[in-house]
Amino acid sequence: MKLSKKNLEAKLDQVYDVIIVGGGAGGLSAAIYLQRYRLSCLVIEKGRGRSFWMQDLRNYLGVDSHLPGRDLLKQGQTHALEVGADYLMGFVEEVKDEGETFKVRVKVGKQESVYPEFRSKYVIAASGIIDNLPKLENMQNVFDYAGHNLHVCMICDGLDMEDKKAGLFVNKEGAIGTAFVMNWFTPYISVFTQGLFEVSDAMKAKLADHGYPLYEQPLKEFLGHNHEMSGVVLADGTQVELETGLIAMGSHYFSEYLNGIELERDGQDLITDNMCRTSHPRIFALGDLKKGLNQVSIAVADGTLAATQIWRDIRRASEPRLWVENLKKG
Repeated sequence: MKLSKKNLEAKLDQVYDVIIVGGGAGGLSAAIYLQRYRLSCLVIEKGRGRSFWMQDLRNYLGVDSHLPGRDLLKQGQTHALEVGADYLMGFVEEVKDEGETFKVRVKVGKQESVYPEFRSKYVIAASGIIDNLPKLENMQNVFDYAGHNLHVCMICDGLDMEDKKAGLFVNKEGAIGTAFVMNWFTPYISVFTQGLFEVSDAMKAKLADHGYPLYEQPLKEFLGHNHEMSGVVLADGTQVELETGLIAMGSHYFSEYLNGIELERDGQDLITDNMCRTSHPRIFALGDLKKGLNQVSIAVADGTLAATQIWRDIRRASEPRLWVENLKKG
């Protein structure tokens, strides 16, 4: 059932088996499996997550390699609703552990917002991350190319940079190390610090030893047309020709709603077991929020694992279903 301000009151007294925070590939995979396990779930999606911005699903088995991420999500949402999941567009502000259940507070609507509270036995954190992008005065100039030939994931799109003139855009010295992995795909790498930090002499020497130019001025704008980036203009007017690029500036993790619950982390990554269970026995984490590989295929598998483990937990704690009529005959 698709929920909104108009009908969500009908669900406020329900205790769901699972509330899934995030309606990306992982969250929708979990929802489909949970419902097919005869468990109830609510998916709460804030909108426009990382997979929404993917222009092509190049590495996902069984779909057209040019299928946009938003189309995959639309299909997944339809499937989840067909098997009985509830789905709400909203922003989860807090998850509170009440003992046997969780209370999940949600902001619904950007204007005249309402703040319903839902309850569940389990929570799946599948809200993902969003990549940090270069900060320009005109951000539309960045959006025009990001996700096209200005990439954010080397694992996803390294092949598309093969032997092309590539810009590597970083916001700290540690990220420059990406160049020495990226050169598996192309050696024609120029590094752009955007004036955000000082580069050590040792790193400058290493870049020079590899023949990789270093540009330390702030960026003014990206050049190109029809979503194909062709270079950059620096603050001093210097133009650098490029055929592609990789942004390696870290990510924002959408997991603030869990801050009130003590969970084991490695940096910002949630630590989970092999079934995606966190250090809290009734909180699971999927995809980009957990330690591991950030790929759609991984998130989908994580959703399957988490849903299956939750079903096992609930099934094992439940009374067996008996064929009562046959018992009476005995």
